[in-house]
Amino acid sequence: MKFGVIQFPGSNCDDDMVHVLRDVMGCETVKLWHKDKDLSGFTTDDCIVVPGGFSYGDYVRAGAVARFSPIMEAVQEFAAKGGYVFGICNGFQILCEAGLLPGALLRNQEQKFIARNVFLRVETNKSAITSKLEAGQVLKIPVAHAEGRYYADQETIVDLIANEQVLFHYAEPTGELTDTANINGSTQAIAGICNKGRNVFGMMPHPERAAEEILGNTDGHAVFAGLIASVGAAV
Repeated sequence: MKFGVIQFPGSNCDDDMVHVLRDVMGCETVKLWHKDKDLSGFTTDDCIVVPGGFSYGDYVRAGAVARFSPIMEAVQEFAAKGGYVFGICNGFQILCEAGLLPGALLRNQEQKFIARNVFLRVETNKSAITSKLEAGQVLKIPVAHAEGRYYADQETIVDLIANEQVLFHYAEPTGELTDTANINGSTQAIAGICNKGRNVFGMMPHPERAAEEILGNTDGHAVFAGLIASVGAAV
């Protein structure tokens, strides 16, 4: 499985992502510039990663400008063909702005930047990135965002739940869903979702920052391992 990691002006997690995918997970990984328009070097068994950071300085709102970068048209075409796309933090914001995932990411409820470890409850293993996880399992993963409050209208939320598109909820270490655990005020404490086709994923927490022993936390490793293994099994 080959990965392409997009770099926008203002990206700051692209090198972290390249390191984890290439050096930790052992996958072929290349960096893609935001002005690239050609993804012909990738097949639908590959994955384009939209990493975290502050693309275009978060002007207008997070992800709103990056959504119009030349590469995003190619990413939309790639996803429409069934290729895998994974957006983390700012990447999740960009994918929502581009219409590749439903909903939007709004300013945190307390209007403050949040940077700390949080706990996530896994809601389903019926997606590539959760395929090595169990429903109800709790992960500790870092967050770092100011616009991470997931919002969607009630009809969209009902569909997400019915289709098992909600992948992660913010939770207590025990897995309980509480107002306190919902750090940014997201609708129903949603922390990560996928599209109906189950090939586009978005999450606000950073699994790449919890994927190797040297960091003291490997809870994020299974997110990438599941993606790689599930795609490999389908080939």
